[in-house]
Order: sequence, then structure tokens, then C-alpha cells
Amino acid sequence: METHDLESIRGTLLNRTITFPDGTSVPCLGQGTWYMGENPQAKAQEVKALQLGLDLGMTLIDTAEMYADGKAESIVGEAIKDRRDEVFLVSKVYPHNAGLNKIKTACENSLQRLGTDYLDLYLLHWRGRVPLAETIEGLERLKEEGKIRRWGVSNFDTSDMKELLAETNGENCVTNQVLYHLGSRGIEYDLLPWQKKNNMPIMAYSPLAQGGTLRKQLLNDPILNKIAENYQVKPLQIALAWTMRSNQVIAIPKAVQEKHILWNAKAASIELTKEDLVQLDQVFTPPTRKMPLDII
Repeated sequence: METHDLESIRGTLLNRTITFPDGTSVPCLGQGTWYMGENPQAKAQEVKALQLGLDLGMTLIDTAEMYADGKAESIVGEAIKDRRDEVFLVSKVYPHNAGLNKIKTACENSLQRLGTDYLDLYLLHWRGRVPLAETIEGLERLKEEGKIRRWGVSNFDTSDMKELLAETNGENCVTNQVLYHLGSRGIEYDLLPWQKKNNMPIMAYSPLAQGGTLRKQLLNDPILNKIAENYQVKPLQIALAWTMRSNQVIAIPKAVQEKHILWNAKAASIELTKEDLVQLDQVFTPPTRKMPLDII
């Protein structure tokens, strides 16, 4: 890739940011790591992929202690070695590790695998049996100790979020990471508007759909392909640009192949028209009633 092309893509991403409630800005497009670390033979390629993403301006990297039993965090740790200051680093804690007696150890183990002494953002991966008040207290202690800068949640529906914010220090939650893509729009009915009202951005995992059949259906849609032809890009780039259209969503697609990383990064420069959005709404219809939260 030519240096000027890289700088152009990076410049676009650096100018398209989402702001957390505490005023911190991050790119609207980051990098996911789900399924990384599962194949030792793919390690070098996965490290290289994350580093290319950083070069292109996708400086938010999302991982979790669950992914490949911590091996994904180790991949990230290698990728960001000597580049920690460039990265907005996100990891997630298992619900069964979210109690006061375990959360500090879980966080320290993640930090060790990541090769850093702090996380920019630490998320409760999904709601479990530990009371929210106890998890919040543990997260606040980690903030006080400097092990994390801020915290949030993942896979929380609207009722969960309301309950969370009603707890002491619950208002310190800065984001909620959920499944969101063209084929899964249920959060638009109530969760997305509620989070917008509360000045809390969404992080969208699997923004290009997860699973072969659904993703194939999505990317083979004639309307989506027609719009992609008009922009001279790939259908997945239109799907990703759609996810980021509102300036309220941080998309974190996972990619390992260089061409896919480039496609993802270039999607940030696509500005869909109202006509494009209307056409996509006709095929991928927005919700007209409350839908259960999609979780993979």
C-alpha cells in the first residue's frame, strides 16, 4: 500500500470519532478479536492483522478473557507491544469472575496476558448471578487502583441498563456492547434510543453478521449489492458503513486477511445517502415492536 493511501485512510478514521460520556473520543471503527488465538499456526498472521489495523487508524481493540481462554488477549498483547500508547484497549470479564472476590484477579490476569498495566475500558461480558451492585463496586475499585480507566457492560437489554443506572455509581457505565448489524436491528426499537438519550454509545460486535448462512444471505442481497456497485465497493463495506451511519455506534469487526482489513478501514469513508438508507430499510426492515436482545 502506498504511504499516501494509508495516511488518507487513517486520516478519515481519526476524524470519525465517537465520544464516551467522560469526553474520551475513539474511532467509530475498531478491531474485534473473537476467535483469534484458537489456531497456533495463525498467530503470526493475527498479530500482523491487528498491527495493520493500527496503522490504518483502527486503534480501538476489543478482546476478552473468554476468547480462546485468554489466548486472544495474548495475541493482542504481542500486537501492541511497544505501541501501547496508540491503543484504546478493551477487554471483558466473565460474569462468574465479576464478584468482589474474583474480579481483581481476573483483571490482573488479563493485564498480564495483554502486557500492560491498565485497560482503557473493562466490560462485564454478560449479566450473570453476581449482583450488579457488587460488580460495580469491584469495577470502581479497579478504577481507583488505576488498573482500568473506565468500565461498561455487554449484552445488556434496556431493562438491564435501567437497573444498572439505578445502582450506586451505575451512571459511570460508559458503553454497552451488543450484537448489531443489518440483519439484526432489534436494538433500534428501544435500546439504541435509550442509550442516545443517556449519552452512552453502543459498541457493535459482529457488525457483518456471525455465521456462514446469515452472513451469506446478507452479503448476497441484490439491493445491498446494487448500492455497493454504485459506490464501487464491496457489499460488506456498505453493511459496515450502515452500522456506523448514526455516529452513535462503534463497530468492531474482526478481520485477519489483509484485504478484509483494508475493506473495513475504507468503509469509514462511505457516507450513505437517505435514498440508500430507505432502500436498505425496505429489505432489512427496522423493528416495529420490542424484540429480544440478540446474543451469539
